[in-house]
Amino acid sequence: MDADVTDSAGPPSDPDRPAEDKPQDRSRDRSREESGRPEGEAPGGTASEGSASEDPAPEDGAPQDGPPQDDAPQEEGPAAAETDEAAAETGEGDSTQAGPQAAAGADGVQTWADQPKDGIVAARKSHWLRWTALAASFLVLVAAGVGWWMYKKLDGNITTDTSAAAELKAYEKERPTPVVMDAQNILLIGSDSRAGDNRKYGRDDGGSQRSDTTILLHLAADRKSATAVSIPRDLMVEIPSCRTGDDKKTREQFTQFNTAFELGGTACTIRTVERMTGIRIDHHMVVDFNGFKDMVDAVDGVKICLKEPINDKDAHLELPAGPQTLNGEQALGYVRARKSLGNGSDTERMERQQQFLGALVNKMQSNGVLLNPTRLYPVLDAATKSLTTDPGLDSLRDLYDLVRGMRDVPTEQVQFLTVPRQPYRNNPNRDELVEPDAGDLFKQLREDKPVAVVPADELEEAERDRESGRDGKPDDAGSESPTPTPTYSGSSAADDLCKQ
Repeated sequence: MDADVTDSAGPPSDPDRPAEDKPQDRSRDRSREESGRPEGEAPGGTASEGSASEDPAPEDGAPQDGPPQDDAPQEEGPAAAETDEAAAETGEGDSTQAGPQAAAGADGVQTWADQPKDGIVAARKSHWLRWTALAASFLVLVAAGVGWWMYKKLDGNITTDTSAAAELKAYEKERPTPVVMDAQNILLIGSDSRAGDNRKYGRDDGGSQRSDTTILLHLAADRKSATAVSIPRDLMVEIPSCRTGDDKKTREQFTQFNTAFELGGTACTIRTVERMTGIRIDHHMVVDFNGFKDMVDAVDGVKICLKEPINDKDAHLELPAGPQTLNGEQALGYVRARKSLGNGSDTERMERQQQFLGALVNKMQSNGVLLNPTRLYPVLDAATKSLTTDPGLDSLRDLYDLVRGMRDVPTEQVQFLTVPRQPYRNNPNRDELVEPDAGDLFKQLREDKPVAVVPADELEEAERDRESGRDGKPDDAGSESPTPTPTYSGSSAADDLCKQ
């Protein structure tokens, strides 16, 4: 009998692990009691041999031995086997349908591999999403902090010239009225001070400043052209009465141009230019030697071509003939040299300065410096360290707006020229304006009208052709345009110095 019971009940439960009294087992037992079905009877109504002969169901109301069935541990052997068989018939034992409990291994212990795969993937995805969001937030905060630090650093580099603004305000009534509101006229002044780090470039005369280079930069209202006009430092001009650094007033005088900066600083220079040109100066910048030198280094040098070798001890410059890429120190010597280059005149030096500035602008535009923040930052850092401006340009935002307005100007429309001048009649070592050419140039800029520049030899040839005409006038009878664009000797940023 025992062998028959074992065969019909299936494999026995683990003898080392007592069967669990699960809620579903207790419910099944209660159902049997209520229906009067013996415990050993199969779901189809047929009792197993062992159950029918050895464990008959008690009569109603008969006393039962031992604790109630619901509270007793599940019996091992035939009863447990019958329960498993019944579960198999109803589908409850299918691990694919019953979840983690039914998916447990043979020993009843659930493993990691038995966990639902979708839940594991979702947990992992949620985990990585949280870390990715945290990392992205951290990077944004770091980038914002670095950007703010860079902005404040560049912004703090700029020195504001409040004294010039106050001086100009006191003479507001005598200043010219702007003609074209959207055009910009900026006076660029190269300081010739020998104080501090600039001492090695010449004798220190107590830190006084002189305007070694002065350029009137005109930006067209449509920002499609930029014209830079050099004003010779030895040009004879009328300088108004200006206030000096020790709060004294100078007298009006007719003297060389760079005296204005030495006597009354930026404000006196601006008033002198406005009186001479009739052009309202909107902003000004003062750059010293080191600022220029650092800007050249920031763009990795500027290429030029030399027709002859240079050996100038005063300019600390020694270069062979041919193509050269000048670093900041060499570039500074090149634009300042005078005695060892050409005829030693200030005129040729200004032409070299214009050509070099054109090459610098071309280098910045061709290499994408103005559009690349990582390359633009060193340039701005170098420029702002040695830059003094009026309150209207003393912030990085103001300078950025200015640069942004210039970055789309074609290089051929970035033009450089010198005011029409000739040797001063009373002193050939000084210059004077040539009229009416100078007046025509100032009128064009004042009214934001175009001007054209050509190399000096082409201009001279054109003048000879006009002089050989029948009426000897600049515009002969065959001219198609009654008001041709005034043309001056100069260059553009698109000119290749190695092809001249």
